[in-house]
Amino acid sequence: MLIDHAIINVYAGDGGAGCLSFRREKYVPRGGPDGGDGGRGGDVVLIADAQLSTLLDYQYRQHYRAQRGLHGSGKNKTGASGEDLVLKVPPGTTVKDADSGEVVGELLEPGDRCVVARGGRGGRGNAAFASATHQAPREHEPGRPGQERRVEFELKLIADVGLVGQPNAGKSTLLAALSAAHPKIADYPFTTLEPHLGVVKLSAERSLVMADIPGIIEGAHEGKGLGLRFLRHIERTRTLAYLVPVDADDPQTEYELLKRELAEYSDELIGKPYFVVFSKADLLEIGEDGGRIDPPAIEAPDSEGTYIVSGVARTGLKELAEALWKTVQRTREAENGMNASSEKNAARP
Repeated sequence: MLIDHAIINVYAGDGGAGCLSFRREKYVPRGGPDGGDGGRGGDVVLIADAQLSTLLDYQYRQHYRAQRGLHGSGKNKTGASGEDLVLKVPPGTTVKDADSGEVVGELLEPGDRCVVARGGRGGRGNAAFASATHQAPREHEPGRPGQERRVEFELKLIADVGLVGQPNAGKSTLLAALSAAHPKIADYPFTTLEPHLGVVKLSAERSLVMADIPGIIEGAHEGKGLGLRFLRHIERTRTLAYLVPVDADDPQTEYELLKRELAEYSDELIGKPYFVVFSKADLLEIGEDGGRIDPPAIEAPDSEGTYIVSGVARTGLKELAEALWKTVQRTREAENGMNASSEKNAARP
């Protein structure tokens, strides 16, 4: 079961208190101050773990606390710092402050780290207040409290291609035909209740990740159907495939509805390169000459191309996969160029 949203409470460790102490040694009647500082509290740190694919663990426990710092002691001994609390999340997780909605960070690649709550500083012991004119200070500080925060996790699947279509458009059938994924397939709407990922292998060196999300209906961007909850999962895709079944009553209207819902949800989504894919080609009627009747044309001048496929008959799949690969590869190269340029600019003095 895919759990893609969670809210938890995190508490960084408090800092330890500084110590009030004076040296007491034989033959040293007036020893000076020797109170040590308190230790720093532990941070709450998030790390992206490739072994995770869901936020399920955070559904059962909502409170997480890092270790506090130990108090300082005599003989100028500083208290030990508290250990950081490390929480693992799946790659693709966006972290927000649940109260303000501010984005704290994104963990996109395995190993990415994000500190969501910082531990409190340890208080100073009285030795830190000694001076030439104040040789026997009795001041010392308590530790600072650690940061407390309500944190919201939002998981967005990372895929190269996102399949977009109305319920029963054939998205799950296409995903199953192109990859080793086994999404539920049935002849009733909203068969897909959660996103599915599949790896499409074109050769030993070439592969891409495809995401199938629940069907989009009119008003999905407002929360109707299941669209609003799962549209986030195609925000990080590199290209989209709009699936329109060949037996649709009005293919042009269905295509425009899909584009409109994505545009209402996100300007970024509507700007992604996309393909128009006629699905269920096996349902095309046979003409008098024995050949299949072509599906009606769709006006999509800014698309990367139009393809006719059948997941059941496994026709048109290779051509579609090759076209998707070329567009995904072009997008990857553009992203790498932008990242290299950003790193170069950041390195300049």
